[in-house]
Amino acid sequence: MKSVLLIGMGMFGQALGEKLVNMGNEVMIADKNEDIINSLAPKYSGAVIANCMNADNLKSLDIPSFDACVVAIGDDFQSSLEITSILKDLGAKYVVSKANTDIQRKFLFRVGADEVVYPNHDLAEKLAVKLNSKKVFDYIELDSKHSIFEIAVPAKWIGKTLVEINPRGKHSLNVLTIKKDKNVIPALDANYVFDEGDHLVVFGNTEIILAFANKQK
Repeated sequence: MKSVLLIGMGMFGQALGEKLVNMGNEVMIADKNEDIINSLAPKYSGAVIANCMNADNLKSLDIPSFDACVVAIGDDFQSSLEITSILKDLGAKYVVSKANTDIQRKFLFRVGADEVVYPNHDLAEKLAVKLNSKKVFDYIELDSKHSIFEIAVPAKWIGKTLVEINPRGKHSLNVLTIKKDKNVIPALDANYVFDEGDHLVVFGNTEIILAFANKQK
């Protein structure tokens, strides 16, 4: 369980807050809109009506006590920028800020954000990858070059063992696990025999994995 300060309760902030609470985290929410805070307060461990561009208002929240602070403001970049900077000045352990453009992302990093999320861009990119290949079911980008993908097992692999296929040596793919329907095989054995309908969860270079998935029939 982690303690999170969530600033900005628009659509993104509310969706994130609900998810964090459902995962068992302690979440304090803050927004200058009194109606929003009053309606959402019962769901959270704490709620504050405050203009978070005011350093004194943030200081009163004991910023260093939170494991993470999220600036989820999407419609006022100046506020997002200033709040991110103030949080770092007040000793925030980890600040995640929301951006709507690449330029905003760059400036948020410059003022001290530890992580910048770009929901619209990330969602569009993820959808494009999935639409581009019927063999890609999901993926998580780890950095600019590496990702974890869930892809269909190639037809040529069916009936053969992991050691026979040698995905790492022949295809530069690290097979982390196998998904069968909704079940995950926790410990993958070298003698595992691939079956029709298997989903591979693989780690590696993003371009290599995409190229591999796209050429499969």
